[in-house]
Amino acid sequence: MTDNSERDARHNDRMARKKAVVDEKIAAADTARGVLLVNTGNGKGKSSAGFGLVARALGHGMKVGVVQFIKGRSDTGEEAFFRRQPQVQWHVMGDGFTWETQDRARDVASAEAAWAVAKQLLTDPAIGLVVLDELNIALKYGYLDVATVVADLLARPVDQHVVVTGRAAPPELVAAADTVTEMGLTKHAFAAGIQAMAGMEF
Repeated sequence: MTDNSERDARHNDRMARKKAVVDEKIAAADTARGVLLVNTGNGKGKSSAGFGLVARALGHGMKVGVVQFIKGRSDTGEEAFFRRQPQVQWHVMGDGFTWETQDRARDVASAEAAWAVAKQLLTDPAIGLVVLDELNIALKYGYLDVATVVADLLARPVDQHVVVTGRAAPPELVAAADTVTEMGLTKHAFAAGIQAMAGMEF
């Protein structure tokens, strides 16, 4: 056997073993229900990943609800695009970054109003996916009660998927979630003085 033939044979053997392991896991995954995903961490891409799932859900004909906590701007590319889709309900409910508002009572009131809208979506079995953007920040600052939020999330329709985004996801939410992704920060353009750019940050 040549070196390439030996390498190919080892590769094929390794992939056959891997396929057997993957096939066994797929066969064992026999439950079909909605899942709770949490995108957290200091890295970029938590909301972007959530909005990617909006596109995926729409591709399957699902109805989607989005509630944006904290964020107050209405000129983002994702909002401009998804508001054109009749299957999407989009709610911008925040007043802007907490260091800009500097008004806890106002932030609490906004978070409570946003959660009231979220609860409507979370009780509607016709909504296949709910994205609660930056909810983790509202929980981090105590604008909403974590136990109440988790209870409402767990009481949603059985087939409904939910994505929660934002830094510093509380342990109670992490424990309740089916999938948790911690997005790490290795490097960010902002640290080099590059401003937020349309199509990238908003």
